[in-house]
This record gives sequence, C-alpha cells and structure tokens, in this order.
Amino acid sequence: MENTVGDFLRSRRSRIQPEEVGLPAHGRRRVQGLRREEVAQLAGVSVDYYVRLEQGRGGSASDAVLDAVARVLRLDEVEAAHLRALARPPRRADGGPGRRQVRDGTRLLLDLMPGVPAFVLGRRMDVLAWNALGDAVNGFSARPAGEVNAARHAFLDPAAREFYPQWEAVAAETVSYLRLDAGRYPEDPKLAALVGELSVRSEEFRRLWADHQVREKTHGTKLIRHPLVGELDFGYETLAVNGAADQLLVAYTAPVGSPTAEKLALLASWRADGTRSDGAQAVDPQAGAAWAEGTGAPGGPAAG
Repeated sequence: MENTVGDFLRSRRSRIQPEEVGLPAHGRRRVQGLRREEVAQLAGVSVDYYVRLEQGRGGSASDAVLDAVARVLRLDEVEAAHLRALARPPRRADGGPGRRQVRDGTRLLLDLMPGVPAFVLGRRMDVLAWNALGDAVNGFSARPAGEVNAARHAFLDPAAREFYPQWEAVAAETVSYLRLDAGRYPEDPKLAALVGELSVRSEEFRRLWADHQVREKTHGTKLIRHPLVGELDFGYETLAVNGAADQLLVAYTAPVGSPTAEKLALLASWRADGTRSDGAQAVDPQAGAAWAEGTGAPGGPAAG
C-alpha cells in the first residue's frame, strides 16, 4: 500500500512557509514550503538523519527525534501519532475475520438503545452491526451482504451526495480516518485493496488521499437528507468498544423536542418490530412506500 513516511512528511512541510518559522524566504525555492535541510536544522538533527527518516529508513528513530520533527512541522496530536506509526510500523495482524466479530453484549447494548440510531464501525470503515433505528436512518440492511462499508458508500454510491448534503465534509472525514487506519496497519492487504478500488473508481478519493490528512473519528455533527422524513441534523459520539480495540460504537444524537428527534420518532413508529442489530429483518418496503406517499416524502428506504 502507498503509505510512506516520506509522502506524509513532504505533505506536512509543504504547508509551512519559511518566514513562519523565522527563516529567510529570499531566493528561488524548488520546493513548496520548508526544505528537508531546514526541517533538520529546526529539529536539531543532521540532514542525513532526516533524509533517512523521509526515505523510510528511520525505524530506530527515538521519541525525542520524532517529537522534535512533529513540533517543527506543527503536527497536532493525531498527526504526531500517525508519524510515529509510519516511522516505526507496528507489527500487527491484518485484522482478519476474528476482528469483525461483534460481541453478543455489544449487540445487546445496541438493541437496548431503541431511541438512538447506533452502529459498530470496524476496521477499514466496515459497518459490523447496528440497531433498528440505525438501520432506519442509514439503510444498512438494504445494501448487499458483505458490502456495508462507509467509505464505499460515500464515494461509490450515486445516492450518497443527495444523502449527505455536506458531502465534501463527509468525504474528507472518511479519507482522513482511512489514512489513520493505514498508518496503524501498513501491511493490511484488505485495506490496500479498498484504497485501490476507491482510487480507481473515484477521482475525488484520489485527490483527498494524496493530501495525507489524518483525523480520529471522535465526535461531531452529521447532516442527512433522509428519503422518507427529510433533513436530519445529528450530533454524533464515537466510543471505543473495550476489549475490541478496532471497533467503535457510533451513536447519533438529537436534542429532545427538536425537529430531528420528532422525525426519529416517526421512523421508529414505522420501523418493523423485532428488527435485530444484525439487520436480519429489514424494513417492509411496501409499508415504507405507503407511509411516504401519505406524507408526501420521497419514497424508498435510505440508501446509506
């Protein structure tokens, strides 16, 4: 997988101008931003040492050196951790089938949150489990088996741009999180295949991937245009599943009495009873179409 420390460092130093760090900006410069020699000088390491680091030969780099480079390049906490992962690749398994298993207790927790759209996000942004309201909002069970992946949906589903009114922000967030995953698992063949597929099929993905942005998925807002109830304005919180380091529980939130909360109540009342968190029982499409026709909403269950 293309994911070298050199690519990341070059992208970070290109965004810092010499005058920002007290260096003269006169003379012709062949590179945008800081030169390697300047980063080495400011970090207090030899030029040769820094060049080796950019070439991926800095496996023995100390925390002090990497912290100094991160300080010079003004990396935030997430970017600094990403640099350490790239410079000293962790020896981990590729997150095979066992990592995809969601504990029964986690599935029960999802089902015990009937008023909150929630799902479990795993490696490579695969959606591993969800509750009934999470499915009603996102339409996970309507997608082909084995293809419930947030990145594929965002970039390859033609309906995604309509579903996400702020698609550009969703796309950037998605790629930034995949970049972080790639730094943690640089030899994951399944992730490499996913990145390759998205790069071939989406020009927007290629452009964002080349930008080397990294971002944790912790909390934020999500605007969704649902085909049945219209616009849903969520907050979201992301919680790590203890004992399953590569799994995150994502919950959408809406203040009590808000228009989004009222629309969620409509979705919950329409949703078929007994739907489980593995999506085994999907929404009745005929019931959904009839409900949409009666309320004037656009028909059909959510595509994503």
